[in-house]
Amino acid sequence: MLKTATAILLYITTSFCLLFSSPPKSYYHSLYISNSLSDNASVSHHLYMLTRRPHVAGTEANAEVADYVLSTLASYNIKSHIISYGVSLTYPVSRSLILTNPPPEKPIMFDLHQQIYDGDPYADVAKEVLPTFHAYAKSGTVSGPVVYVNYGRVEDYKTLKEMGVNVSGAIVLARYGEIYRGDIVHNAYEEGAVGAVIYTDRKDYGGGAGGAGGEGWFPDAKWMPPSGVQVGSVYDGSGDPTTPGWASIQGCERLSDDEVEKGGFVPLIPSLPISAADGEIIMRSMGGQVAKEDWQGSKDGPTYRVGPGPGVLNLSYTGKQTIATIQNVIGVIEGAEEPDRFVLLGNHRDAWTFGAVDPNSGTAALLEVAHRFKKLQKRGWKPRRTIILCNWDAEEYGLTGSTEWVEDNREMLASRAVAYLNVDSAVAGAGFYAFATPQLDELLIQATKQVQDPDNSSQTIYEWWTSSSNTPVIRRLGGAGSDYAAFVQHIGVASADISYGLAYPVYHSMYDDFIWMKKFGDPMFHRHIAVASVWGLVALRLADEEFLPFNYLSYAHELQKSAKELENEISDKGIFLDPLYKSIEDLTKAATKINNERKAIEESGGWASILKKDHLRVRELNDRLMMAERAFTDREGLSGRPWNKHLIYAPSKHNDYGSTSFPGIDDAIEKAKKPNTADSWNDVQHEVWRVSRAIRHVSLVLRGELT
Repeated sequence: MLKTATAILLYITTSFCLLFSSPPKSYYHSLYISNSLSDNASVSHHLYMLTRRPHVAGTEANAEVADYVLSTLASYNIKSHIISYGVSLTYPVSRSLILTNPPPEKPIMFDLHQQIYDGDPYADVAKEVLPTFHAYAKSGTVSGPVVYVNYGRVEDYKTLKEMGVNVSGAIVLARYGEIYRGDIVHNAYEEGAVGAVIYTDRKDYGGGAGGAGGEGWFPDAKWMPPSGVQVGSVYDGSGDPTTPGWASIQGCERLSDDEVEKGGFVPLIPSLPISAADGEIIMRSMGGQVAKEDWQGSKDGPTYRVGPGPGVLNLSYTGKQTIATIQNVIGVIEGAEEPDRFVLLGNHRDAWTFGAVDPNSGTAALLEVAHRFKKLQKRGWKPRRTIILCNWDAEEYGLTGSTEWVEDNREMLASRAVAYLNVDSAVAGAGFYAFATPQLDELLIQATKQVQDPDNSSQTIYEWWTSSSNTPVIRRLGGAGSDYAAFVQHIGVASADISYGLAYPVYHSMYDDFIWMKKFGDPMFHRHIAVASVWGLVALRLADEEFLPFNYLSYAHELQKSAKELENEISDKGIFLDPLYKSIEDLTKAATKINNERKAIEESGGWASILKKDHLRVRELNDRLMMAERAFTDREGLSGRPWNKHLIYAPSKHNDYGSTSFPGIDDAIEKAKKPNTADSWNDVQHEVWRVSRAIRHVSLVLRGELT
């Protein structure tokens, strides 16, 4: 008995020593966001170093930036490595665009070149900027009259049909904005066009008299110069097109070019991006009906007409496809108590040109987060769960680096990933923006209440966020705009994405450089610090708190709202929504039950609770919170889009950047509208049942009980 009593006393003494020998986790969280740990000069230096040269995926320059990230993480004593994949990327070989007007006017050959400006500090490396092109554009030479299609949306073609304008056999002229450029090209093909030219309209991106800014353009103002061109990918899928659903490791199976084309995710007509100046030249050549008022451009620009012609465009593009090496940099801070549970932070590194906003403001913020974690470790902090810092490659081509890594590690991530926190363009301008799966809403809100507004030190980010409304607007992660896609839409991991500012005028052009950021984006780099503060604080709470700070009542509320919107849309189609409402009601009950379970464990008294907190019960409850998001996925995926397995959030079928709730139902509705038959609407009912079953499975996971 004496030995037993001694052992118990020793256990109690040891436990108290462990409990009280170091500060609580909350101490380190408060320290993390203190001014004593943040360093805007360091962030500025990182951004300068990351953007000294253009660094497109698969190039030597981008490999050098990977080395910089790796060495920086290593200097912070973070165990790091590079994982490489061989993926199919494309680069431009030749391009030409010629406008032929009726005689006596001479043909115009566009030079398709972005101009450097007087005093440009990057003039010496400007030659390293790739010629303006669309990644994965189809090679070929086409000719046809020009038809102006506004933003190239489905509804824009409907307007043209109402005007009696046919685009079959034409080359469409579309302006950037509203939808993803790949969908602009795809929609043009679906309407019978033979080619697509996409320009940066001054009304949306440019300065100068009558333009979006009205005060000139970069470097004198933030707006896109007349010769600026927004380049980018026109691939509609995720990851390497030749390895859909599996990782592009050495010696892996690959689809042929024909198989890739038949997959429907690469364009089947040639396309080119062009500048505002070139777009207006083409527009001045056009006849036909005057476009609607909301289709018009700048006040001092030409009158926009829809054509067709009489100007004829000859478009020629040749691209080179190659298996290039891309490099993801992965840093790991191992958890002290639950090393097999992962909290992941990610940002991509590759840029179409210099990438000061997109994406290296995010890379600089990631390195700032890592630096602060190092400082916390020096003061004794150890995360409860493992934190993984991910710097992705080839995001610009099609979320490639993150997708290949997720596909490579699918089973490990599906069983161990707590959450993924993404930052792409950390700073594009003013204002805080957040996107998330709903169970993270409350956590994001709480973090913004603790972080100072970088543009007004007298208030928090949350106070700015709610200044125009009572509740902050958190958007959803249905679009395929960044590296969260593989985590949410493919394997079902709770995720968030944050930034300061959203769109910015010099997007994907050679003017997205350090000078633009220093003059217009974030002169003092305080916004970078704010993003790093929120990003890291959310990560710390997910990594350190004994109970995962997830609230599925937010999810149930969001689903209820989406279901009501769906009901309003199809109220006259005879669709039975009772299964959907019933499943959401069950989710509400299950979310309430698990919240009450958590409170009961927290409030339970006695020595066992103080010393041990019934860790097996806590672990089991956390696993239910972690795995619930997985249950929103379906192994078959969406109809015609099997990679997209999440039945609640996925890109809109006609806009890869857009987000729809219940995407399978939305796809079925669009398909049913054309024949408008009983059979076609039966497919909608089937998709309602699929979503209802998924939500029911989430409830079962949260309850943790077998049927």
